[in-house]
Amino acid sequence: MRSVDLAIYADAVAGEAAALAARRERERSRLRQAAIERAARAELPPPVVARLDELGLLATRANGADLRELDRALEAVEQLQAWVEARLAASAA
Repeated sequence: MRSVDLAIYADAVAGEAAALAARRERERSRLRQAAIERAARAELPPPVVARLDELGLLATRANGADLRELDRALEAVEQLQAWVEARLAASAA
């Protein structure tokens, strides 16, 4: 493999890792927001909750399974990234 090809591929893999990390952070944020909304729903008076539901303000949906899947995907991409970088370093030696 040519080092230039490895370097280009390393950049593509790094971009994918960054995109997955951003998606994971957005999912974590949704989980936190959903927890806040559940607490508000439990503590506010029912008429207020009904109005907030009508406004769509207590509607955040989050899924812990999605976060776990993103974690696994990111771990796999990071392993690929490490492999590519090792190959790149070996080709430069």
